[in-house]
Amino acid sequence: MSFLAPSGPLYYIISLPSSVAPAGGDPESALVKDLSATLSLPSKDDVSPFLIPHFKIGTLDQLVQQSEELAKADGQFEAVVNRTVDVLKAVYDSKEEVNAAKTVSDKPAETYIKSFQWNTAKYRVDKPLAELVDLLSKEIFALDADLKAVYSNYMIAKSNLAAVDRKQTGALSTRSLQDIVKKENFVIGSEYLETVLVAVPKSQTKTFIREYETLVPMVVPRSASAIASDDEFVLYNPTLFRKSVPEFTHKCRENKWYPREFKWTDGVIEDLKKEKDKAIEQERRVWGETVRLARATYSDAFMAWTHLKSIRVFVESVLRYGLPPDFISVLVKPPTASITKAKAALTQKYGYLAGNAFSKDKKGKVVQEDQNLQEYSAIVDMEYEAFVIYDMVVV
Repeated sequence: MSFLAPSGPLYYIISLPSSVAPAGGDPESALVKDLSATLSLPSKDDVSPFLIPHFKIGTLDQLVQQSEELAKADGQFEAVVNRTVDVLKAVYDSKEEVNAAKTVSDKPAETYIKSFQWNTAKYRVDKPLAELVDLLSKEIFALDADLKAVYSNYMIAKSNLAAVDRKQTGALSTRSLQDIVKKENFVIGSEYLETVLVAVPKSQTKTFIREYETLVPMVVPRSASAIASDDEFVLYNPTLFRKSVPEFTHKCRENKWYPREFKWTDGVIEDLKKEKDKAIEQERRVWGETVRLARATYSDAFMAWTHLKSIRVFVESVLRYGLPPDFISVLVKPPTASITKAKAALTQKYGYLAGNAFSKDKKGKVVQEDQNLQEYSAIVDMEYEAFVIYDMVVV
């Protein structure tokens, strides 16, 4: 397991044999209190029982196989939760909005895992472990696929709206002309004449005025007037015979003047405005769908991930401590500033559980031995620890 700085609140799910609990009173409560003292936790709320039911156990070979599959599924489930958070970050403007959206069963994710209870109504514990894992996997991957599809639609709608907005704010050489041109800027209803719009760089306006009438035959003299300007361009509207338009626009491009593809028709301005209104409405509608699905996906995916974690802890505990299952699992939030020290303190206290895998140095500190670990490490596909411990970052 990794002990790098987490991207969110870090928790350990730790499983220990019931026999290590201090004598006297309820073993679970005694172990919770002992762990709090061992790790010097600042708050009693930083350690709590993590209740795991006893599942239907198959053969040892099945458990070993499930251990490998659970390690892979754990990473996949976490990736789905992380992708969902990325979507929330993309659709909300502030970190506060994102955090408010990350709820599990209408409560903060940290509150959910601290009070975790297996959902027996949805995931019956009398079912085989493989069936439970398959059920959780199908559920979370379906959520992920649905969110990907909706988010893709949102990104398309957002891109379309951005393209419309760019047309409203760009230079006269590229921007939409719906709020600029008027009907009187065009020759309307002529069988032979056509008005062309040309965006000319300001540094070349004198050249354009001097030369546009002679670029091609049959340009109406003095027909071009400056109908708009910005910091870079002036928009002109020369009129010429329709059959000369293709050659005229080609000559304009050669001179680095920018002909605009725009023909006046009744209703063209209204159509362009409707296009923007439609893009805005579409983006808002798909944004709402994405927000609703992302919030629901985060809740359901985080729940599925937590349930999978509990199965993984159970399987590893049985493999590590044997049958019948007799272990205590707890949830610990180590101090952020001393995560590595917390792990070291746990190893120092419970390293003896690994037998020959860990020994003590001359100062009495527990140290990990390298020999004889390869076989078990291959079985569980993880760094060997003296006890069952998994981290869970609440993203």
